[in-house]
Amino acid sequence: MQKRKLGKSGLEVSAIGLGCMGLSYGYGPPVSESDGIALIRVAFDQGVTFFDTAEAYGPYANEELLGKALADVRDEVVIATKFGFSGGKPMDGLDSRPETIRAMTEASLRRLGTDHIDLLYQHRVDPAVPVEEVAGTVRDLIAEGKVRHFGMSEAGAESLRRAHAVQPVAALQSEYSLWWREPEAEILPLCEELGIGFVPFSPLGKGFLTGAITAETTFGGDDFRNVVPRFEEENRKANEALVFRLKDIAEARGATPAQIAIAWLLAGKPWIVPIPGTTKRHRLTENLGAAAITLSPADLAEIEEALAAFPAQGARYPASIAGRVGR
Repeated sequence: MQKRKLGKSGLEVSAIGLGCMGLSYGYGPPVSESDGIALIRVAFDQGVTFFDTAEAYGPYANEELLGKALADVRDEVVIATKFGFSGGKPMDGLDSRPETIRAMTEASLRRLGTDHIDLLYQHRVDPAVPVEEVAGTVRDLIAEGKVRHFGMSEAGAESLRRAHAVQPVAALQSEYSLWWREPEAEILPLCEELGIGFVPFSPLGKGFLTGAITAETTFGGDDFRNVVPRFEEENRKANEALVFRLKDIAEARGATPAQIAIAWLLAGKPWIVPIPGTTKRHRLTENLGAAAITLSPADLAEIEEALAAFPAQGARYPASIAGRVGR
């Protein structure tokens, strides 16, 4: 596995990380502890050194799982986690008060079984707390040795710039994929300007770009995609056209649509590090195989043509969640 540096922070990670949320939260029932640990260890054995979690995933369970899985290789990996929701529960609203950040950090350290967090993200910008206070609190935690680097998630350009002026932001984590390209307009140029790494989550469009989801697919009652407009049956039917085209492009290169989608992100900038998630070992190996694929200018042009011909249908988030993005 190749390595990449997240902007100018000096934080070096595997070119593809592992988003661990789905092992505990968001996409149906959590996997068993033994299966979750096994998958995380397979990722490590295949070269992944960058693991992403949050107190909100569970809540708490995902951090505990990751801590157990990586206990004996802790110094060989980079662990990222997040604060920002009241009690670790997104439905209870935002809370990035300095005292909450400190309490959450201590709790996350215990759950992860470590004495430091490599990358601590603010999960969503809290409009009730100036980002300067948030950045200053994390700056103090860095000075105390409890945190190594500061990150933000789904932050808008102004918040990112203001926070960065107080404590350099090592990485911004936001959704970005062939299915969601909004960061290209303002966020990616700003990251390049400030020397901030970019970590795309949902690089496979919450699974849709793999080709495994069709208009006939049904999701369990606790699957987040049930409330996502883009996954409504009518939109899935319309969006299949892009996946069919990606399959043709992938087959011509001896790859899968998922690998093409991840390779496309890697081709964008050397400081972009996607974090696809999965609960299946064969999908994990498939995703990591994207690191070995180099897309030519002709390949990229063909993908652009497909994207122009088949624009994504449906909103990325329901209004209640979209309101927390880009602040």
